[in-house]
Amino acid sequence: MGLMDWGKAQFIEIIEWLDDSNDILAWRFPVRNQEIKNGAQLVVRESQEATFVHEGQFADTLSPGTHTLSTRNMPIMADLRGWKYGFESPFKSEVYFTNTRLYNDLGWGTSNPIMLRDADFGALRIRAFGIYSIRVVDSKKFLKELVGTNGLYTKDDITEQLRKSLISKFTDALGEAKIPALDLAAHYDQLSDLLRAKMDPEFQTMGMACSKLFIENISLPEEVEAMLDKRTSVGMMAPVMGAYTQMQVADSVPLAAQNPGGMAGMGMGLGMGVGMGNMMGQQMGGAMGQMAQAPYPAGQAAPAPVPAAPVKPLKEELTELKDLFDSQLITQAEFDKQRQAIMAKHGMA
Repeated sequence: MGLMDWGKAQFIEIIEWLDDSNDILAWRFPVRNQEIKNGAQLVVRESQEATFVHEGQFADTLSPGTHTLSTRNMPIMADLRGWKYGFESPFKSEVYFTNTRLYNDLGWGTSNPIMLRDADFGALRIRAFGIYSIRVVDSKKFLKELVGTNGLYTKDDITEQLRKSLISKFTDALGEAKIPALDLAAHYDQLSDLLRAKMDPEFQTMGMACSKLFIENISLPEEVEAMLDKRTSVGMMAPVMGAYTQMQVADSVPLAAQNPGGMAGMGMGLGMGVGMGNMMGQQMGGAMGQMAQAPYPAGQAAPAPVPAAPVKPLKEELTELKDLFDSQLITQAEFDKQRQAIMAKHGMA
């Protein structure tokens, strides 16, 4: 290579960025020790901006299009370099390309549960996750606040910081909204809008904007969800509890009839559950008496009586009843009625 060829190779004539990635937010054109030629072509494609940095100072930012570099389209650079009547000689300057396209489907979520004070359940731990979209709207501010002197800046360099900020703002939004835990699923849009409004100032300080933000799911701890399922099951059974009890009695009569002593115990146990003990005991007692007086066919021995179920201690029965009440499976009235029946069964009425 001759001396003249070497000299020409040091002058940059075309400045452009062919981005084939999906995660680069900013890229510095590799000028190194080269100089930009007078009248060089700057090619800025759609969803890109090019910013010149001269001796550590931001100069001009050019939008999409093909630009022939001159004092006309580089007024700030001309002022910094003292180009009063145009420039003829090559110059050195850093050129940063920023990607202004929309970056979709960035995920966020709580790595640890968030504490929530709920009117129905008290203190709860919840988890949440969703997606959001970002874009660069102010290249100079973005380069100043985030990129700095890095030659390459990707979305992975900022998403972890944004995730932590989103979790913090989500906690604030959840506390301000004061939505009951059982109603959270119906207010995802409201919480999403509130969270986005809280994040906007932080995005603006970085030269970015949050175009979209969605809450996909808010979940409760497994033990709380299991209790809710149990509570729902009890609520579904309440309207048909009477019919269900009658069906259980009808199914139990053939077995209990084989043991006269067990009929009264079965009637009392069922009566405590639904407030029908005395009536069922009388009806089943009559049936038991009739069955006991019926003779067995000649040559056949009476069937062996089925052992009666052992009577539980008073303390154990009262403890089980108290657990049902604490779990909200029975009402106060049902608790008082069953407690009275238990005390009467043990001769402590």
